[in-house]
Amino acid sequence: MHIRFIRTLLFALVVLCMSAASFAQISVAIRIGPPPLPVYEQPLCPGDGYLWTPGYWAYDYDVNDYYWVPGTWVEAPEVGFLWTPAYWGWGGDGFVFYDGYWGPHIGFYGGINYGFGYFGEGYEGGRWDGGHFFYNRSVNNVNITNIHNVYNTTVINNNVSHISYNGGNGGITARPRPEDEAAARERHVPPVATQTQHAQAARANPQQRASANMGKPGVAATPRPGDFNDRAAVPAKEAGARNNPAQPRTAVHPHDLPTLAPSTPNTGNPQLDKKYQQQQQKQIAKQQQERDKLQQQQDQEHVNLDKQKANDAQKQQVEQKHQQQTQQLQQKHQQQQQQLQLKQQPANREPPKR
Repeated sequence: MHIRFIRTLLFALVVLCMSAASFAQISVAIRIGPPPLPVYEQPLCPGDGYLWTPGYWAYDYDVNDYYWVPGTWVEAPEVGFLWTPAYWGWGGDGFVFYDGYWGPHIGFYGGINYGFGYFGEGYEGGRWDGGHFFYNRSVNNVNITNIHNVYNTTVINNNVSHISYNGGNGGITARPRPEDEAAARERHVPPVATQTQHAQAARANPQQRASANMGKPGVAATPRPGDFNDRAAVPAKEAGARNNPAQPRTAVHPHDLPTLAPSTPNTGNPQLDKKYQQQQQKQIAKQQQERDKLQQQQDQEHVNLDKQKANDAQKQQVEQKHQQQTQQLQQKHQQQQQQLQLKQQPANREPPKR
């Protein structure tokens, strides 16, 4: 009886583990950042109480491709709530997706310029007042015949980038401000059901995939969630290729640098090739430690700036110093790699041993 009980218990544990595994999501690190944000116009606001939620690139692991979720107008789930857009950020070994949310204040969305009031920090497209949302007509497409709670405030947008991710090689270098961190601690509401269905519809449409539309989706924005076939749905005017993130950009921090990777030797001598690979791996491990150490140092300086409530000029000065430190470290590592390659040249000229 005792043995039968143990067998039954073990069987139950196996079934439980299999059941749990069936619900687990298996994903791989995304090494390539999303395409640039496409250029498109905003559909007319459908009615009072609708807030603009900008379009973004999502990722489908089943087909290993990005797909465009169109921007759309969504009714706020609560009076006084604003939308913080989703964004992609470099997580150290791949890109991580941070979903958007509703809350009383706008939080951090990676410094991404989504346009229409979302220019990288906060929101310039409108505000709540007396239980009604007032639209800034300078950045929103609003029909004043139907919506009277409007105002006009000119917004100077100095961020003209179409880069769609934060951090990594070529990404936006913005970091959360104190007010962003305060907003992150407030009560949030996740995307409402219509937003989730809207994203699912985009995923199910092959034409929304980056491989199919080449960064210029046929449906870039809709008047309401899910209105892909509506006459007012807007196609992209052009892809954001003029700010292609694949183009090299000067690294500001060590985590912006390209991933360290060994080259493949082919001297014709297996022993020499193996020795060179070992030397490369040892060198790369040491260089990565130096990168991590400098990154930690710079991260601590960012924390100190936030504690000191430094102004923009002070922050810019520190970022310039960080960029110089990072470039110096990169040059040092490139010289080390060249020196190691030079050491292999005499050996490479030796005939292969038999």
